[in-house]
Amino acid sequence: MKERKLTKKELDFCRIYVRLRNPKESAIRAGFEILPEYRATSLLSKKEIRQKITELEKEVTADENLISAGLQRLAFGSCADAVKLILSANQDTSPDIDSLDLFNVAEIKFTCGKGMEIKFFDRLKALEKLSEISQSGKDEGALSFYEALERSTAKHRSSENNG
Repeated sequence: MKERKLTKKELDFCRIYVRLRNPKESAIRAGFEILPEYRATSLLSKKEIRQKITELEKEVTADENLISAGLQRLAFGSCADAVKLILSANQDTSPDIDSLDLFNVAEIKFTCGKGMEIKFFDRLKALEKLSEISQSGKDEGALSFYEALERSTAKHRSSENNG
């Protein structure tokens, strides 16, 4: 059986749902203004919609992994090739630019004469962002565990007071 193509509103719903994780809000923002809760439930029950959401989640995860990898390169990358570039400029030689790893270079300025100024991305900021990324996943689990523990304690206390 051939799968039908999703409408623009359905695609918008999927994209928004992947970000918000709120069916009603996603339906409203996608343009389903009449009975958004019902439309959201209806959309989420469709196989094509669930498949598209799964596909988009994989893309988001890939993007997050790419961002994390870039931040790791900024935080831990070598500056040796930038130093080679400066030394080659001072010796009037031209390095093979394509072979140099200048990923962590933010800016290159040529000063009067033969001088060169190279600015690097901030390693500490990259480390802070990496730390935020790693903590965001851990905090949610710890918080939900903590909330569950609090609810359990509250139920236990109320049962002791009633019994």
